[in-house]
Amino acid sequence: MTAGEAAYPRTFIKTAYKTIYYRFGLFFILGSLCVGIVVSFNDPTIQAILAGESSKKGGGSSHYVIAMKNLEIAVLPDIVNALLITSVFSAGNTLTYCATRSLYELALEGRAPKILSKTTAKGVPIYAFIVVLAFPFLSFLQLSNNSSEVLNWLFYRACKAQGIDRRSFPYFGYLQPYCAYIGVAAMIFVLLFYGYTAFDPWSVEKFFQNYTMQLVAPILYLGWKFVHGTKAISPSELDLVWERPLIDAYEASLPDNPPTFWQEMHEMIGIKRKGTKDSDA
Repeated sequence: MTAGEAAYPRTFIKTAYKTIYYRFGLFFILGSLCVGIVVSFNDPTIQAILAGESSKKGGGSSHYVIAMKNLEIAVLPDIVNALLITSVFSAGNTLTYCATRSLYELALEGRAPKILSKTTAKGVPIYAFIVVLAFPFLSFLQLSNNSSEVLNWLFYRACKAQGIDRRSFPYFGYLQPYCAYIGVAAMIFVLLFYGYTAFDPWSVEKFFQNYTMQLVAPILYLGWKFVHGTKAISPSELDLVWERPLIDAYEASLPDNPPTFWQEMHEMIGIKRKGTKDSDA
C-alpha cells in the first residue's frame, strides 16, 4: 500500500521487503530466545497473569519487563514501557494510514460512498480519514484490549496461469508456492485458536473480542457477491499489469540516483544532497 506513495517504489519497497527477514530474526526470534533464557516458564508473575490472578496489563505483563524486575534493574522497565508507547503510537499511525487509503480506494471503485473519495489540495482523503479516525474512540470502551489485522494477497497462481516469470518483478518470494501454503495454514491456525480462553470458561465478551473479524469478513465478502452478482476471478483473468505503465512512466521521470536512507534523513532536516536542485524534489 505504501508503494503507491513511495518516490522510487521498485527500489525502496524491494529493499524494505528484504529487511523484514533480518528484523524478524533479530527482534522477534533472537529476542524471544534471550527473554526465554532469563524468564522461566513457571515464573510466579507469568503464572499469575495466565491464571487471571494478576492485575498486570499491557507493558506490565511483558516478559521483558518481568525479566528486568527479576534482575532488580530499576530503570529499564520504565524505559521499555516508554518504548512500547512509541511502538503503539507508530502502529496506530500505520493502521490509520492503511485504513484511510483502503477506504479511499473503495470509494474510487464505487464500493464505498463517493464522498469518501474527496481529497484536500495536497491529496489527503480527508473524509475517509475522518471516518477512520472515529473508530479509535471505541477503544475507550475496552482500554485493556489489543487487536491486530493481517491482509495477504497471493499472486503465484495468476503468474503461473498467465506464463509470467516472477523473476521479472522487482521482488519475488522464494520457495513458492510452498511458503504461501505454510503461511496460510499458520495464519488459519492462529486465527482459530488464539482466542481459546473464550471457551473455558465460556465468555461471550472474549469470544467477540477475538473472533469478530473472522465472522464479519466472510459475511461482507459473500454478501457483496450475492447483492451485486459478482464472481470470483480465476488466475488466468487476474490483472497483473494494472497501473504498471503509469508507474514505469513515473519512475522514468525521476533522477537515476534514488537517495539513501541517511540522505532522506538529512533532507528532512533541510540538508540538501550535492547536485540536487529544488526542481528535482
